Amino acid sequence: MTTKNFLLAKKKGMTQIFREDGSVVPVTVLDVSDCAITMLRTPERDSYSAVQVGLKQARDKHVAKPQRVAAEKAGVKNYKSHCEFRVDSVEGFELGQELGADVFTVGEVIDISGKSKGRGFAGSIKAHGFRRGPESHGSQTVRAPGSIGQCAYPGRVFKGTRMAKHYGNSRFTTKNTVVEGIDVERGLLLVRGGVPGPPNGLIQVSTARTGVQPK
Repeated sequence: MTTKNFLLAKKKGMTQIFREDGSVVPVTVLDVSDCAITMLRTPERDSYSAVQVGLKQARDKHVAKPQRVAAEKAGVKNYKSHCEFRVDSVEGFELGQELGADVFTVGEVIDISGKSKGRGFAGSIKAHGFRRGPESHGSQTVRAPGSIGQCAYPGRVFKGTRMAKHYGNSRFTTKNTVVEGIDVERGLLLVRGGVPGPPNGLIQVSTARTGVQPK
């Protein structure tokens, strides 16, 4: 699946803006400054077409040797974060080309991907919303998950049973959100609603695959 427009960004926080008709829209502010193309993938060399994007320049000592050597060979600067976006063709893209907020337009429908907040190891109540057990008359199963299987048949626990788990810290995508504002000078992108991840989390922004305009 290919993408039309794309950027890497840092999540800065949430605020609200007022439209011309007076309505209030909650938005998330994304910092897309210091974003550039660091590598081009071609079918002849890599068997697929993609554009690698870097975000926030870094000093040599803060970059791993493989990434540093790759940047030297490509003749581009070192960046802290990298991500690849599939494209139909790399024509029109150049190594070192800077990408700004003007890649998108106000009203454009986009998909936003990021890593959700990590919440540690959580029980079934916090992770899945289970009810608590009775708390009186000596009950010892207040927050226990309850029965997870039978002894005779099937004699095992089914895969996918909702139990205690590592909660959060996984890739999450918000689909079909809308660009509400652009600040090219400060390198800011304002998108409608919430965005996965903590403040300063790495966010991938790309043209929506479906292009369905939300209400």
